[in-house]
Amino acid sequence: MRIMKHTTRWSQFGVLITVFFFWGFVAASNGILIPVFKKAFHLSQAQSMYVAMAFYVAYTAGSLIYIAVSRAIGTDLLHRVGYRNGICIGLLVSALGALLFYPAANTGSFALMLSGLFIVGLGFSLQQIAANTLAVIMGDPATGSQRLTMAGGVNNLGATVGPLLVSIAIFGSVSAGNTEASIESVKIPYLVLGAAFVLVAVLLRFSSVPNHVELSATVPAGVTGADHQTDRRSALAYPQLVMGMIAIFLYVGVEVSTIDNLPAYLEQPLSKGGLGLETSVIAPFVSLYWASLMIGRWGGAAGAFDVRAGTQKLLMLVLPFIAFAIYLAVNAISGHNSAQFLHYAPVIVLMIIATLASKGSPSRMLLYFAVCGIAAQLVGMFTTGMISVIAFISVGLFCSTMWPCIFTLAISGLGRHTNQASSLLIMMIMGGGIVSWAQGALADKVGVHYSFVIGVLCFCYLAFYAWAAGRTLRRQGVDLGRLATEAGH
Repeated sequence: MRIMKHTTRWSQFGVLITVFFFWGFVAASNGILIPVFKKAFHLSQAQSMYVAMAFYVAYTAGSLIYIAVSRAIGTDLLHRVGYRNGICIGLLVSALGALLFYPAANTGSFALMLSGLFIVGLGFSLQQIAANTLAVIMGDPATGSQRLTMAGGVNNLGATVGPLLVSIAIFGSVSAGNTEASIESVKIPYLVLGAAFVLVAVLLRFSSVPNHVELSATVPAGVTGADHQTDRRSALAYPQLVMGMIAIFLYVGVEVSTIDNLPAYLEQPLSKGGLGLETSVIAPFVSLYWASLMIGRWGGAAGAFDVRAGTQKLLMLVLPFIAFAIYLAVNAISGHNSAQFLHYAPVIVLMIIATLASKGSPSRMLLYFAVCGIAAQLVGMFTTGMISVIAFISVGLFCSTMWPCIFTLAISGLGRHTNQASSLLIMMIMGGGIVSWAQGALADKVGVHYSFVIGVLCFCYLAFYAWAAGRTLRRQGVDLGRLATEAGH
């Protein structure tokens, strides 16, 4: 039987990925809020991680609410309200959280600010359950991970500009030389953000993004094998999902904990391995970390384009450096010294080599990038100064394509259980808060420099999952590596 290829529905996909921008903007901005709150409210390193915990644990709360409501109404919530409508509802919830920053800043309430972040994350959880699934099915499921990678690239465009804009809002321009943080100044960017959430919700409501979809589309064309089943009683009956939940927990954990603890390392004196920087000038480093995810995802997203294999490889080579150029340009416009980051280019070349070697296979890409992540954390721990900082920043580069790889591996072949699986995966985003807190607590005891050993352990499991998930899917008749090759990678 001839296998039909499904082309990506770009007009719908282009509208959908706007929400990914906001996820990145807010998540990355936390890296600026953490050191500001730490000084303003006299917090320990572990206590400052409450910012990450409030934001990321909200995803767990949102997923549990999703599951509870689905059970209460006797059907999947997104089946009832629709995917597009679900994203719109999530945007409005996030808007309420962003607007809560206004009274929080006026009263100087740390608890109220944490509440605002929690509500923003609560809205994001519903958005992610719907949007990630839509991204996978808006075309051939065999290239679903590449579409998620592309969406992630837009996510990290928001993450690149977020820290810079929030830093300017708090400290003013670089030329002003202000090093003192103003809590009240936080409210302006979040008021604007809340208004943007509402605007996008309105635009999305009247867009062509589908409201109802056929979840059988998550089963790639050409899947064979007696063990492949889409009618198991629960999503948890699939081992690729159970292992994937742990993988998402640790992946988000290492991605977030690395950047949330990096400002404290940058502020360390040279004698302790850091750069001795003031909080007001760390924004370019935080921005480069999130730009690293954009760089990696733009390269990985090349596989989503319906072009010849040679053109795809060329895009994999060119797009990462275009993303890097955007980062340098944004920082130059912001008044920061971009020249100090030019020697980051060789690390990008290493990432490109790993991307090409993966040949579009989610399991191979996850494995190669996990190994590179282990190496980056170890180099950062056992060197000092700028070399150490660049190594820690490159963790973002090697985390760049992990989310789409894990998500695709975890939901492949689940059919009618896809939404349940997606909500369970989103629930595990709480790892961003818990792992960050764990590293912060370890940093209070052994110092920030060696606390990054937490990341090494996370990457070790991710390497294992890459091998185990690929093996499990092949037993079920799903070979995503072969299907990706057949799709033109």
